[in-house]
Amino acid sequence: MIEIEAQAPPEIAARLGAVLEFACAELAIERATLGLMVVGPDQMAEINGTHRDTPAATDVLAFPVDGPEIAAGWPDDGPAPELGDIIICPEAADQPLETLAVHGLLHLLGHDHETDTGEMLRLQDDLMDRYARQKAA
Repeated sequence: MIEIEAQAPPEIAARLGAVLEFACAELAIERATLGLMVVGPDQMAEINGTHRDTPAATDVLAFPVDGPEIAAGWPDDGPAPELGDIIICPEAADQPLETLAVHGLLHLLGHDHETDTGEMLRLQDDLMDRYARQKAA
C-alpha cells in the first residue's frame, strides 16, 4: 500500500495521489509512504533558498529519505520505507502538476536528470504516457 500524506487542496491531492500511486505500481513499489505539499511561490522560494541556496520559486523539489535504498530491496518486515517529500509550486510550473509529481517521485528514488544521460526524463515520459493510456481506457 502506498500512503501519501498530502498538504494540498483536496482536488489537487486526489489527482496527484492517483498518478503517484500509478507510478509506484508501475515501478513495482508496493509499500511506501511519502509526503506531498502544494505551496505558493513565496513558500517555495523560502524552501529553495534554505535547502538549495536559490531563494526563488521553482516548480518541484524532492527531499528523499529512504527512497534510494528501496531499489536495493526493502525488507518485508518492519515499517514501510519513507520515500521522502515532494513539494510542488503550481505558480512556477510550466508542466502539468501530475508530471511534476512523477518527476519528484523519480528524484525520491535516486534518479537525477542532471547527471544521467536522459534516462530519468525518458522514464518520466514513459510513465506519463502509460498513465494517459490507462486513464483513457
